[in-house]
Amino acid sequence: MILQKLSIIIPAYNEGNTIHLILDKIKLVSLTNNIDKEVIIVNDCSKDNTEQAIIAYQQANPDFNIQYFKHEINKGKGAALHTGISKATGEYLIIQDADLEYDPEEYNDLLKPVINGFADVVYGSRFMGSNPHRILFFWHTIGNRWLTFASNMFSNLNLTDMETCYKLFDTKVIQGISLTEKRFGFEPEITQKISRIPKIRIYEVGISYYGRTYEEGKKIGWKDGVRAIYCILKYGLFKAK
Repeated sequence: MILQKLSIIIPAYNEGNTIHLILDKIKLVSLTNNIDKEVIIVNDCSKDNTEQAIIAYQQANPDFNIQYFKHEINKGKGAALHTGISKATGEYLIIQDADLEYDPEEYNDLLKPVINGFADVVYGSRFMGSNPHRILFFWHTIGNRWLTFASNMFSNLNLTDMETCYKLFDTKVIQGISLTEKRFGFEPEITQKISRIPKIRIYEVGISYYGRTYEEGKKIGWKDGVRAIYCILKYGLFKAK
């Protein structure tokens, strides 16, 4: 399959210290077959210098295709993704966190099943492959695996990492899905809804993971895990639209 453009969706909340670093990494990535990159940043009403950092980066890199949008009130990561997805013009899009936990150099690994004509959706799994993974929280790992198991029960998929940030979608497919979860419930919602699309081809590839501690800026907590369970039941068991 020949792709012309990849849209990279970055939801950002209080990432003024790292947003320029992740943009540097994205800028340096050479995509397979010279695919163009379109970076869409959605600032979810950050309280720090995120906006100033993004604008300064745009001004210093005028040839780098960065589109900037912002929410006037904080709505959550899912809501920022909704905005970014609606603005995407590439044939495929990938979700990229604004921190440094995920490595843009692995975009080509995610693209490979698509370019070879096998996949419509590709998840990057932190729990498979031989790439480096930072050792952090035992109970987070158990929680992620349990949520993936529960999601698989209702989606009838055999994913190893439903909660991963790195998800690559056919843009027209995801833009055609009604998404409602405004916070971290985005992950189980999109997984359940994608799984119900007839003949959808979902692949998974191993990725590296450079996780952050809460002191370093990690935001997800136990309440988000509870919400994820609710979303798995809502969109999986009860097939909510």
